[in-house]
Amino acid sequence: MTRIAVSRRKLLEAGACALAGAAAFSVTGSAHAATGSSTTTEEIIRNWYKEWAEEKKDWGPFDARLADNFTFSSAAGDDHISKSAFKTNCWETQINFIDRFDLERVFARGNEAFVKYLCYTKNGKSFRNVEYLRLRDGKIESIECYFGGRDTFPSAVSKSGV
Repeated sequence: MTRIAVSRRKLLEAGACALAGAAAFSVTGSAHAATGSSTTTEEIIRNWYKEWAEEKKDWGPFDARLADNFTFSSAAGDDHISKSAFKTNCWETQINFIDRFDLERVFARGNEAFVKYLCYTKNGKSFRNVEYLRLRDGKIESIECYFGGRDTFPSAVSKSGV
């Protein structure tokens, strides 16, 4: 059996593109025929990203949107981290760094959604990510974040110091 070496980053990038493409094809044709929960799902998700740009940087509204068993995963070493770990590792390090999100694509169906966004930082940079979100009972139960290219990922927690 022949083995082909592929970096984890390239694999995640390919997976994110494949997932976004699959979502686009499967959701586009039936977007209007989907259940009423898709509109609710889309509204919840749009409000989630909108709140990151609010002047008042209060954890309360974010916490209220997340299910008690919420998990977050990303290629940055976050493997189904808990809500409290997300607050410490992600929200507290990024809330004053992120200026706003421009949601380029939101594909919602039932209790699931894919979001492709362009994020603008307060230091004038930007980056793109794709996220897969699952909801339960009107709350975000999980987020899986697929990062854009390293050159477009300026972060307060990145090691590149950008």
